Amino acid sequence: MFRILLISDSTTARSRFGRLLNLQPGIVVVGEVDVEGPVAERGAQVRPRVAVFDTTCMVGQILPIADEIRRAVPGCRLVVLSDPGQRGTLPPRRHAPELSFLVRDSPLPVLASWLRRIAGGERVVDPKLELAQLRMDKTVSTRELEILALAAQGDSVADIARRLCLSLGTVRNYISAAILKTGARNRLDAIRIVRRDGWLR
Repeated sequence: MFRILLISDSTTARSRFGRLLNLQPGIVVVGEVDVEGPVAERGAQVRPRVAVFDTTCMVGQILPIADEIRRAVPGCRLVVLSDPGQRGTLPPRRHAPELSFLVRDSPLPVLASWLRRIAGGERVVDPKLELAQLRMDKTVSTRELEILALAAQGDSVADIARRLCLSLGTVRNYISAAILKTGARNRLDAIRIVRRDGWLR
């Protein structure tokens, strides 16, 4: 029997997921906490063997919280449930070797099997996520950056279309492509990411 702490951004989903996990042999959910709440403190209280992130946050947002948990609960194994279609939740290539990554929508018995292996000391990255990472085009094009830069200045889709002599649909497509490639939640988040990565000032 091993103990799990669930970390998510939806109370309803967290409670339902916790109830379902508790039905799996050898697993007991000992705590649930919001990703923006006192995660490390909750971990120190319940002392889980595995902490599971089930959140829409990107990996870059999860890493600082994961560090806090590791300090508060030495030996705790950390798992991120990811969406293969969202770049920002895929396993980073060079960072986070201490995190395991599983597909969010995996059948529960499969997920429970992976969690047992992780609790036993393995690091697991679901092959589907590795494949999604290889297939994902990570390069934001010059035109996409140009459109994000105009959006960052406050230009509307119509303003950008006029300035660049493009149709409204084309501008929207460029913005959608940039959002997908950066793993962002929306246009503003994409602008923040490319600024953070040094592509925009």
